[in-house]
Amino acid sequence: MAAIAPQAQDVDPSIAQRWYVLIVMMLVYTVSIADRYVLSTLLGPISKEFGLSDSQTGYLGIPLALFYVGMGIPLSWLCDRRNRRNLLAVCVAIWSAMTALTGATRSYVELLLVRIGVGIGEAGGTPACNSIIADYFPCNRRSMAMTIFALGAPIGAWLGSDIAGYVSNATGSWRAAFLVLGLPGLALALLIWATIKEPLRGRYDTVAEGDHPTIGETLTFLCSQKAAIHGIIGSGLSAFWGWGLMWFTPLYLQRMYGMNEAQAGSLLGEIYLVGGIGASLVTAWLVARPSFTDPRRIAWLLAVVTAVGTLPSFLAYWTHDLGTAKLMWWLFIPAIYFYIGPAFALCQNLSTPKMRAMTVAISLLLANVLNLIVAPWIVGHLSDYFAGAHGGDAESLRMAQMILAPSGLWAAWHYWRASKYIVADQKRAVGHV
Repeated sequence: MAAIAPQAQDVDPSIAQRWYVLIVMMLVYTVSIADRYVLSTLLGPISKEFGLSDSQTGYLGIPLALFYVGMGIPLSWLCDRRNRRNLLAVCVAIWSAMTALTGATRSYVELLLVRIGVGIGEAGGTPACNSIIADYFPCNRRSMAMTIFALGAPIGAWLGSDIAGYVSNATGSWRAAFLVLGLPGLALALLIWATIKEPLRGRYDTVAEGDHPTIGETLTFLCSQKAAIHGIIGSGLSAFWGWGLMWFTPLYLQRMYGMNEAQAGSLLGEIYLVGGIGASLVTAWLVARPSFTDPRRIAWLLAVVTAVGTLPSFLAYWTHDLGTAKLMWWLFIPAIYFYIGPAFALCQNLSTPKMRAMTVAISLLLANVLNLIVAPWIVGHLSDYFAGAHGGDAESLRMAQMILAPSGLWAAWHYWRASKYIVADQKRAVGHV
């Protein structure tokens, strides 16, 4: 890929161009999340076919996470220096092809290896999307734009839950679901390459920058930004808490309430789609209000919503009544989508233009280690421990989930601490608040 040529004149994009780019970036995020959730939805038939314990089931998220983390830094380094549009198109094509190939696996080891390919492709997706959006929307509109971008999370979760469960149950094969959800991403990669224009970096920021910073210089700068440190840790713990709990929830529904993968996927998919989109739209409207140009209010909002959402996240697994559990998921699940857009915006506004992709990659590194490696490992091992020799069951998985649930309060504390430093840190990064 060639370096971006200097532009003599930068033409400000029209409103239509901005929103077109934002919608395409949202679709990229949708495909990415769908390709992750489809595995979680189908843990029941997959673990049954391959004879997996809960610990081994938890390990299924590790290959994607390790290579997502391992490739995220070098791909983000490229993203901060090269054509982001081209890099994004290649990454989307890779992870979509690998998702489709997941359906062709015939062993536990093959499944782990193919998920490596998904992780490598996804590593370059979200940082590139964030960096592109930041150069299509000015600082005071980025929280709104990133919240619209974050709509991809609930839509993708719905596709990976409801649609994947339906396809698996209707065809009698979990493999068909991976094929159905993987192939559309190849068309999306072509659309990105053909229709998205690479924007000029930092067009809306007033801080002057020289050469591209090294990884070490980026880390040094971020360590000087206390609000960025607390924001990154808070978003990582939000992923650990929220998506960590949801990793095993489809399997929990199948064990505790006797559902099949289609029924479990439909129950959760409805909440993802309606509750998740509703929470994201409310967030977009709220952070677009004039009062939320003060970044401290965004940090306070994240802290309050996360803290309040922690209680139903515990009660959903404490109860043995499906009606009560469903109500608690309707209260809890929207909260884990509420934080995504504002948290991405905090990363953008607390780092300089040439550090944005790397900053997002660092944030995603922590989040994905916590929610795809640490959380499933903890829950899987706790479930096997509580179950004893007879293997994981509904009760052992319920107890493990209840131990993880209170971690939402930890995330809320970091958002609250970020508010203390965020005004000065944002001025240092982008030149204004």
